[in-house]
Amino acid sequence: MPAASEAKEVAGLSERLAHLEHRLSLIESKLGIGLDHQPEQAQPEQPLPEISLEDAEHRQEELENRIGENWFPKVGISVLIIGFAFLLTFPYQGFPSALPSLFGYLLAGGAFALGHRWRNSLPLISRYAQGGALVLLYFTTLRLYFFSTDPPIADRNIELVALLLAVIVMMTISLRTHSQFQVVLSLTAGFIAALIGADVWVVIPLSLVLASATVYIAWKRGWLSLLLYGTVLTYLTHLLWVLNNPIFGNSITLLPFSPWHAIPLLLYAVIFAAGILFRERTGDENIIVIANSVVNVLGAGGLYLIITGLRNAEVLVWYHAATSALFLCVAILFWRKEGSRYSTFFYAMAGYMAMSVLLIAEFNRPDYFVWLAWQSLLVVSMAVWFRSRFIVIANFVIYVIILIAYAILADTVHLVSVSFGIVALASARILNWQKERLALKTELMRNAYLACAFFIFPFALYHALPTGYVSISWVVVALFYYAMSILLKSRKYRWMAFLTFLMTLGRVAFVDSVSLEPAYRVVSFLVLGTVLLLISLRYAKKKADLDPAAAHNDLHD
Repeated sequence: MPAASEAKEVAGLSERLAHLEHRLSLIESKLGIGLDHQPEQAQPEQPLPEISLEDAEHRQEELENRIGENWFPKVGISVLIIGFAFLLTFPYQGFPSALPSLFGYLLAGGAFALGHRWRNSLPLISRYAQGGALVLLYFTTLRLYFFSTDPPIADRNIELVALLLAVIVMMTISLRTHSQFQVVLSLTAGFIAALIGADVWVVIPLSLVLASATVYIAWKRGWLSLLLYGTVLTYLTHLLWVLNNPIFGNSITLLPFSPWHAIPLLLYAVIFAAGILFRERTGDENIIVIANSVVNVLGAGGLYLIITGLRNAEVLVWYHAATSALFLCVAILFWRKEGSRYSTFFYAMAGYMAMSVLLIAEFNRPDYFVWLAWQSLLVVSMAVWFRSRFIVIANFVIYVIILIAYAILADTVHLVSVSFGIVALASARILNWQKERLALKTELMRNAYLACAFFIFPFALYHALPTGYVSISWVVVALFYYAMSILLKSRKYRWMAFLTFLMTLGRVAFVDSVSLEPAYRVVSFLVLGTVLLLISLRYAKKKADLDPAAAHNDLHD
């Protein structure tokens, strides 16, 4: 039967392709764009292939069978499980309190027995029945403490032990049946048990065990999608716990800070990063691998920032120093082990963000802007080592944001703000020095940093120095650019020097000549004029060395 079904599917596809070819040939013949580009040679119209009534009925029957075989069991068993759950929550007054739970265990055992019996004859229904049996097992164990005014178990700790035993049974069965779906159910049940435990000595150890089990199973079976699910579930459980377990009817509020709220997040991050690092590689990073890294970074880094954000600055510095070191080490491991592009990028950026939080917590405004600028230089250097253009681009965007924020939020611009320009020049040099390593095919990023430096130096000196020294300081900057152009043999720096001289000339002519005291005015004109004359003499000498005859004619003109 399967062979006949496949043959009919192939026949149906052939008919559709023939129909499509015919329509395309008609269009080509009308437009005169056939393979030989001669409309007069277009093929004569052929009748469209007809789909027989028998084939149409067969396709409808296949669709009907697919719905009946695949979807009806899922929906039917789900409806049955919900119905049994409602049945178990009835009060059953006048009966022993343990009777509903006993009935639930019998139902779970019966469903599992049926699933086991049908494993060969009805494999699809068998899997669904066994999954339903696991859900019934867990819900029945919940019924021992919840959903009753007179529960068989009155001690919450005993109920927690019973739930953990149920989770162990569920996981054992799931692994024996090699069902990823049943493993998902077992993990979900385990994290719900952790939230029911509520205490830090229950939630954290149990979450760490479940996270480690997720990584081990995913690694052993090659189920990376399971790893992604476990990562999401772990961080979601931790978030619900620190928000005071709102799913159990508690008001949403952030629990008082404890190191045990924050430190486990770093342990989760290491566990799930290891799950990706030591996976069996089948090629480059696919979407599941990238998604795992993104969720791990956002889950650990985001929750960590929320939880530690209310602490004082001194504690915040140490916490985020540890976070930065951890994420950067993970990024280095991804790069060294497999030359990862995406995971390296995400973990490295998380480390840099933690370092930024550290600097903001340690220094006052606007000093931390300057330190953030120097951090940008460190990021560029590591980006070169990682060969990551993504980090270079992201770092430049962050650098510009920091620069704009400093210009807007700083009450007074000090001379130390020249650091922004130094960082920009140094970043441009690093990118130019290692452009082959980064495979940067254009000068866009380097030119962007040089443009930042060109505007930063005049801006910083204008705000930091007395008015009488501004023009002279700009001349010094122009001379520095000119010296760099000679040293590095770079025309870019010469143009920066020329433009800075032009800007200085405009200031001297329109600002210094009318607003400065006479002494400063004279010095500004003399300094600028002397420097321009000396530079022009150098260019004249250079021309004379290259073409003595042309230089001689210029002297007689």
